[in-house]
This record gives sequence, structure tokens and C-alpha cells, in this order.
Amino acid sequence: MKMRIKEKIKEIEQYLEELESIMPEDFKEYLEDYKSKAACERYFEKIIEAVIDLSFLIIKEKGLKIPEDDKKSFEILNEENIIPKKLTNKLKDAKGMRNIIAHDYGSVDDEIVFESITSELIKDVKEFLEEVNKIKCAE
Repeated sequence: MKMRIKEKIKEIEQYLEELESIMPEDFKEYLEDYKSKAACERYFEKIIEAVIDLSFLIIKEKGLKIPEDDKKSFEILNEENIIPKKLTNKLKDAKGMRNIIAHDYGSVDDEIVFESITSELIKDVKEFLEEVNKIKCAE
């Protein structure tokens, strides 16, 4: 299990690196370059899915209560003092944004997606990885 956790962390780090390498400089470029926009949105999905997978691996490794849904996994990690409440809420929001992107619920607000990708996702996921690396099951 610990090996799977390590591998998932490496996968997330790789996705973050790849996302950072293709991210447009500004919102105008994001809107105009549909390939880059689509790639950024796909990386958003992949990163959040991998973060959720990692959450479930940690929960399983530590023998914690199995969550009934993906967002609940972050709450369990918070209850166990693995991640702080503020980060819990940010990751739950990111999961909601991922669903909007993946399932195209209503019309997607490109500006909100761009802001989420450029100023929140990378920072929040890196913070999540830092917190995970503090616990024994990531060694």
C-alpha cells in the first residue's frame, strides 16, 4: 500500500509539472488557444482524480472509515488531522469544479476555471502533498 501511495504522489507531481509547462500566460491567451485550454482543463480533471485516489489510499492504509463519496474523503483526512480544514474546503471546491468541467454542468465560466487552475489548484495540491508527506504512510 505504501508503494501505491508513493506512486500516486509521483503521478500527481508529474501532472502538476506538465500543467505548469503548458499553462497560458494570461486569460486572453487561455481563451484564444483552445488546445491549451482543453489541455489545462484535462489536467485539472486528472490532478483532482489522482488527489482523490491518494486520499482513499491513505484512508485505506490507516484503516479509517471508508467515505461514502469523494468529497467526504477530504473531511475524513481533516478529522484525522492529516489536512487542515481550510485545505479540506479548497479540495472539496476543486472536486466540484472538476465535476463542472468533466460533465459540463450548465455553461462553464472560463474565467473561473482559469483562475482555479492558475491561482488555486497548483498551490492547493502542492500543500496537500506536503501534508501527506508528513504522515508515516507516505514513507
